[in-house]
Amino acid sequence: MSTGRLTIDLDAVVANWRALDDMTQCKTAAVVKANGYGLGAANVAKALFRAGARNFFVAVAEEAIPLREALGDKPDISVFSGHMKGDTDLIRDLRLTPMLNSLDQVTTHFEALPGHPFGIQLDTGMNRLGMEAQEWAAVAELVLGQNPTLVMSHLACADEPDHPMNPHQLENFRKMTDGIHSPRSLAATGGILLGPDYHFDLTRPGIGLYGGHPFTNANPVVELDLPVIQVRDVAEGEVVGYGNTWQAARPSRVATISGGYADGIFRILSDKVTLFHGNQPCKLVGRVSMDLLTVDITDLADTPEKLTLIGQQQSIDDLANVGKTIGYEVLTQLGARYHKRTYGK
Repeated sequence: MSTGRLTIDLDAVVANWRALDDMTQCKTAAVVKANGYGLGAANVAKALFRAGARNFFVAVAEEAIPLREALGDKPDISVFSGHMKGDTDLIRDLRLTPMLNSLDQVTTHFEALPGHPFGIQLDTGMNRLGMEAQEWAAVAELVLGQNPTLVMSHLACADEPDHPMNPHQLENFRKMTDGIHSPRSLAATGGILLGPDYHFDLTRPGIGLYGGHPFTNANPVVELDLPVIQVRDVAEGEVVGYGNTWQAARPSRVATISGGYADGIFRILSDKVTLFHGNQPCKLVGRVSMDLLTVDITDLADTPEKLTLIGQQQSIDDLANVGKTIGYEVLTQLGARYHKRTYGK
């Protein structure tokens, strides 16, 4: 097989959810947006549902379609983007709970689907989604009279525990919601790790389920192996790849492997990243191209059939650090061409 193999450990996802759940005294939901961070929302959600998760969050209403097909009517599925124009039929037919983000969305939802469940998202300082304090004050009495299922906000800097934005947003959230009877939610993965002051009635872990920072004790969830297509001898002074960016300083053996930027392996990793044969490191040499990578395997005793880019030796966050990005982007950009092998419950 000439495509890379992406192995997804659902048991590790479940273990991460349970570990985060054990840190709180409230309900723990699961964020499965972006197709379960690229790993298959339906499979991830089914495993978490069997483990006890009953609340799931997606970014947009369309993402709920495979979840309802996989899970049936039992779990609650909430939509971060709220009630957008054209979403009414999906929200009604799939029994979704939109997190209403604005006065316009409140009006749209109440007029289009009177009596249908909804939640509210408040802006506590991130300036991204949600009603600001003065907007909320104008409609809070009316909205709370309709019994929202959840009132939530989102932390901007929870992955930095000492950042002053965290207590600032917590204070704002309390000012806007203390005394209400609806359940409240402020914490995603980073917020859970900030401690019980941030937990309220429901937490919404996302990246921590999938093995990413800031949940440093998470079980690794993915492994990415890339097959070797060809091995060649390269003489001292010869060059490899587009632009002649790597020149052999010694007689070398170079493996050409299947994978490239079309598969979510960023071009910024050119000449920078390491792959592994077992525990032995092998440096990527030359540019990342659309479909191929070239790797120096001179120091290997044998010719490998595959090399590992993500696994026990190198996490998604290790790779992200080399690429000057974050583990979220590494996961969600993993390409559709990989042969996905999912195991676990």
